[in-house]
Amino acid sequence: MTFVVTDNCIKCKYTDCVAVCPVDAFFEGPNFLAINPAICIDCALCVPECPADAIIQDTDLAAEHQQYLALNEELCQEWPNLNELKAPPEDADKWNGVADKLPLLER
Repeated sequence: MTFVVTDNCIKCKYTDCVAVCPVDAFFEGPNFLAINPAICIDCALCVPECPADAIIQDTDLAAEHQQYLALNEELCQEWPNLNELKAPPEDADKWNGVADKLPLLER
């Protein structure tokens, strides 16, 4: 099992979750984070740290979030690993809670 970063992370990209990950399973894109399912040890430490509530257990994904499991896996192959806390984008709080952000994902 693994955890999955879903659409509310898009344009928020808070990295609080990255700081607590014991296995460096997060990868960073321009405006989104992804979890590598091959690295994630299912510890759940990242879930309560995410200010955007964007991290969900793969077995608990709603239908509208199912596509994010494959997307996380794919993006981890393209993006660099991130293992340190970074400042979020200046407008992150404005985007937190905005629905249907997948078209805004930057690769």
